[in-house]
Amino acid sequence: MEMSRERWAELALHPVRIRILRAVAGTRLTTQDLVELLPDIPQATMYRHLATLVKTGLLDVVKERKVRGAVERVYALPAHGATLDAAALATATPEDHARYFTAFVSSLLSEFSRYLARERIDFAADGVGYQQLVLHLTDAELGEFAAGFAALVGPLLGNEPGNGRVPRLLATVLMPADRQLPATTDTTKGDD
Repeated sequence: MEMSRERWAELALHPVRIRILRAVAGTRLTTQDLVELLPDIPQATMYRHLATLVKTGLLDVVKERKVRGAVERVYALPAHGATLDAAALATATPEDHARYFTAFVSSLLSEFSRYLARERIDFAADGVGYQQLVLHLTDAELGEFAAGFAALVGPLLGNEPGNGRVPRLLATVLMPADRQLPATTDTTKGDD
């Protein structure tokens, strides 16, 4: 669904909605499934955000069934995805990008805090890691890197839950780094 960046930001960049959209990504879930996956979100709040996401086309109801006299809905991301369209992204101002990136980082911090609050954490066993690397790449090498990354991750995006699969969050940020000065002679020593 194409929408203006202002409307998209207003709807999708809410921390609770980000978590709902991420939980539904790649699967189909009922409200009860979402309440169990995101137990810190009150059920009434969950219903309110789901209604907003469906109304605006950021989430689809893919199935409805009667359960104990009530209608249970099954949610999924729309086939076209729930993202800001490329034209809106390209015309976003630096202030817009600052808001989008702040929402992204806030969501990431929230997820990591929830992980750290678990009763048992084991970075090695859980496959947790974070690091920053500086890659020196030409534009062609950057293109090859992006294509290789997409080829590596793309097939995994189709994995369905189950069969021992644990949901794992992969977040990426790629941006130009400040240029480092070339290594030269040590200028801190005086001439002797």
